[in-house]
Amino acid sequence: MISPLGYRVVLLGGLLATGLVAAPAPAHPQATLAGPGVSADLAARRRAQLSQVAYDLALAVSPGDTATGRVTVTFTRRGPGDVLLDFRGLALDSAAVNGVAWPGAAAEWNRHHLTVPASRLRPGRNAITLAFRTPIASAGAAIIRTRDARDSSTYLYTLLVPSDANLLFPSFDQPDLKARLRLTLTTPRGWTALANGPMIRRDTSGATITHRFAETKPLSTYLIAFAAGPWVTHTRREALRTGGPAVPLSLYVRASRAREAEGDTLLAMNARALRWLGTYFGVPYAFDKYDALLAPAFPFGGMEHPGAVFYNEESFIYRERPTTAQLLGRQATTFHEVAHQWFGDYVTMRWFDDLWLKEGFATFMAARMQADLEPSSNAWKTFYLRNKQVAYATDATAGTTPVWQALANLDQAKSNYGPIVYNKAPSVLRQLEFLVGPPAFQRGVQGFLQQHPYGNATWQALLAAIGSAAGRDLTAWGQHWMLRPGMPLVSQEVRLENGRIARLALVQRPAQPSVSGAGAWPLKVQVRLHYADAPAVSLPVELRGDTTLVPEAAGRPAPAFVYANEGDYGYAIVLPDSASVAWLEQHIGTVGDDFLRAMLWGSLWDLVREARLDPRRYARMAIDALRHERDEQLSGVLLSRVVTVTSRYVDAGTRDAMLPELEAQLLAGVADTASPYGTRKAHLDTYVTVARRREALGNLRGWLTRDTVLGLPLRAPTRWSVVTRLVARGAEDADSLIATERHRDATTEGHRQAFVAEAARPDAAAKQALFRRWFADASLNEEWVTSSLRAFHDPDQRGLTRAFLTAGLDSLPWIQQNRRIFFLGAWLSAMLNGQTEPDALTLVDGWLAANPALPADLRQKVLQARDDLERTVLIRQHFSATTAPPG
Repeated sequence: MISPLGYRVVLLGGLLATGLVAAPAPAHPQATLAGPGVSADLAARRRAQLSQVAYDLALAVSPGDTATGRVTVTFTRRGPGDVLLDFRGLALDSAAVNGVAWPGAAAEWNRHHLTVPASRLRPGRNAITLAFRTPIASAGAAIIRTRDARDSSTYLYTLLVPSDANLLFPSFDQPDLKARLRLTLTTPRGWTALANGPMIRRDTSGATITHRFAETKPLSTYLIAFAAGPWVTHTRREALRTGGPAVPLSLYVRASRAREAEGDTLLAMNARALRWLGTYFGVPYAFDKYDALLAPAFPFGGMEHPGAVFYNEESFIYRERPTTAQLLGRQATTFHEVAHQWFGDYVTMRWFDDLWLKEGFATFMAARMQADLEPSSNAWKTFYLRNKQVAYATDATAGTTPVWQALANLDQAKSNYGPIVYNKAPSVLRQLEFLVGPPAFQRGVQGFLQQHPYGNATWQALLAAIGSAAGRDLTAWGQHWMLRPGMPLVSQEVRLENGRIARLALVQRPAQPSVSGAGAWPLKVQVRLHYADAPAVSLPVELRGDTTLVPEAAGRPAPAFVYANEGDYGYAIVLPDSASVAWLEQHIGTVGDDFLRAMLWGSLWDLVREARLDPRRYARMAIDALRHERDEQLSGVLLSRVVTVTSRYVDAGTRDAMLPELEAQLLAGVADTASPYGTRKAHLDTYVTVARRREALGNLRGWLTRDTVLGLPLRAPTRWSVVTRLVARGAEDADSLIATERHRDATTEGHRQAFVAEAARPDAAAKQALFRRWFADASLNEEWVTSSLRAFHDPDQRGLTRAFLTAGLDSLPWIQQNRRIFFLGAWLSAMLNGQTEPDALTLVDGWLAANPALPADLRQKVLQARDDLERTVLIRQHFSATTAPPG
């Protein structure tokens, strides 16, 4: 067996030898414009130098490893100097500039950029024609290849965000050089193809078919897309505005899953969103057709390519009955991607420092639309549960960033993706809408879109438009919420005299003063005074300083509790006062409003994370409340927090003492036919997750011989969870368990789930082999790797996985360069959430100290993930088994 230190040396030595990790680079002066990536300086130069870009792109693709292509790049040159094209493909085979052959082009290509000498160019219109080759692969390529385990069919699709367009073909790969695209795609005969533009012709010749697509509207390069394979297509035409023409809408699904897809339902959901948004924005859908592709092994929920949206297949086709949370999640994902057709596609951020301008806005608009179209969905409760808690967990760390994130090079753009842009930004927009009022907010957004059709803009332009509509200067507001890192914690201070409120104050402080600096954020909230036997009182309050008094509360009867963010308009961690906590501990289940109750549970959980409330007490409250909780989403959240308490926040002895009662409660919850299906399913999933005692593991093993559990059907996804848990707990027949289930589920998804189960083995040699494979196996799909991370880093196996912490941290630069946008965060989160002990925290801190030259964006990502480990250590120390147990 290799020791942790020796393993690190062997691992990195092997990666260096194979080229998977770059050798340490010598110090260089400031990088040139032709250096790796696309620098902000290069982008600014080209923005001033070029305009009216167009691409005429022809590609030949097949199930093989290489695509061959030819592109003619035309543009208007309005500034002097050489012109740099971006390209990282396999080969540059030939070139011509303005119709004149350029035999020396290969010598001007440094594998990052092709420098076109000014001597070969002319003022005005120019055309550069290039023949090239680019890879097709399961991971690490612009063209992703997947093979269907059921029928052996091959499917291809592109994924270019944020900067892989230049891996696909030579281009000006920056968002503010939008271009019209004409695409020709040659595929094997029998394949279907889709792209941003409408199909205008198919030409068959021998064993191939050539698909020709119409010229598109102006697109940013990262939004260019195509897919090819034996897709099954479902098409309908619908008018997306009153009196408007019928627009083609199509759903593409791989053949083996076509019967499972709810084609009409999914297309109707997309069409409904397109119509609603066209009305809200005052700008009808601005592209020629709308295709939705259900992409297998897609590495994230969706991608908003204009006219050709790609969705994660597994999130849209269910292999067992979906819960309400899953259905709402699918709808929210759909609404998010459709909203991008305006925010992201029609108007695009100028540079990826404004990534939030598309992602945050799409998430906010998805919730706004869901609230309007599905009033019974309680969409703002879903928004709170899915966004606020995630945003707070990152924004309260020492690694947080502003919403607007400076970006020197697109090579670093992947680091900008994460909870700050996806979860904080929409939460801040909700605060902004509350501040200026919904009508002014909508008018401002409409003005912004109308000012930048098919163009690019910045956050300043958006705030200026909303401020103009509201008659309010938002400059200072934007400086706090766009440019300042971090967030406020708001404590409630209540003083009572003679049964009445003598003083109510809201006290702001930064969650991370060393990151955010001093001073209060401008914050508008709604304060609720809740009475058990009288109507509640709601008081709007604007916080402008460190301490804000609420004079309207003075003299009112003492409330059962105070809550300083009713309606969830404010962006702040609200820490309830002790009297409110005491009442909620006994009576939270009597709060009838599901949304408010979810927020109150969230604030109590924030007290746990701040080490102010014993996690055992929270778990006891949650277990008691779950007997009567009928809200599916909240039940699932409470159960997940109980899992966190038992797996991370308490010691082994306390956990083992809690498990018998918890398991009994979970089984009772599964069997409770009066509860909604989603609540029962959440209890079942939690039982599988916490199973560790002999009796519980025996139940899991017995379930594999059945098709139902306590009245619930037991199908493939849950069966795989059972198998994975048994493997993780050291089942001696792990090989047989995996093989049997893989035989039963011979689908592509079954193969992926078997891979995840293998990752759960509590065996050092198996862990070492998989860790190596993650880096060395180029045929391994990235989504499979992502899926296996948490099974590998099971907290019960932290003694085994601690040996991989240093090597895992050392690999961050390679991961940033070679994996997709969300992988880095998933890697760090799984790795550090798999640890609970002080020695792991010491190791991480030692690694940070030993790597002072670590790029700032990577250091921030580590600090974000480290925060949860630090909180875990502090909570375990503060509420150890030696302290008094909860009463």
